[in-house]
Amino acid sequence: MATLHSKNTARVTGLLYLGLAVAGAAGFLTIRPILFEAGDPAATLAHLTDHLSLARAGVVLELLVVLTQALAAAGFYRLYRGSDPVNAAGIAAFGLVNSVAILASAAMLGTAVEVADQPFGDAASTVQLLYLVSGHLWTVGGIFFGLWLIPMGLCVRGVLRWLLVVGGIGYVLGAFASYVTPAVADLLVVPATIGELWMIGYLLVRAPAVRQSPVAGPGVSTGATPALGGRS
Repeated sequence: MATLHSKNTARVTGLLYLGLAVAGAAGFLTIRPILFEAGDPAATLAHLTDHLSLARAGVVLELLVVLTQALAAAGFYRLYRGSDPVNAAGIAAFGLVNSVAILASAAMLGTAVEVADQPFGDAASTVQLLYLVSGHLWTVGGIFFGLWLIPMGLCVRGVLRWLLVVGGIGYVLGAFASYVTPAVADLLVVPATIGELWMIGYLLVRAPAVRQSPVAGPGVSTGATPALGGRS
């Protein structure tokens, strides 16, 4: 029964993590570039005015990022709390902080939509500023997104473990590099992207049965662990 419970938790957590990835890609990586014109407030306002429905969809997708990450953080905690309580708590805590950062970003985008729909004052500058702050919330929030990947990696083994840990460190460094060498920042998140996709597949397909015994080692999984590339 405990094994079935942990497998179901793994699958639900994997679905939430997949939802986080899809919502982030659709909203921040797809819709935002369509609407936001760096250095051109008038163009940004015009895009929002002409595509209000798309702009509203962008807000909804950001809220989905918040919801799925918060629930995924809780799912990871439930999955690994018995075998590695410290790292399980780390995933939950860092994931929730990052969710709060994106929640603030969603509020900024929602305000920008309202200003575009019912303009007042210098609407173009206001909308541009709101989008800029939203983007920087994603950038600085990368610190906590990176931090949630590190304990996540420590809960598994093999190649996936090191992809997530290295990727998490890359995200943290990338937040700083974004303000110094943006091109380097883009490269630093590559290991994390690979590790996250692998982790999603691992949770959905392998559905690790995590031992809940107090004698189990950190992040030990039964059956599926060797498929991750062996022990570190």
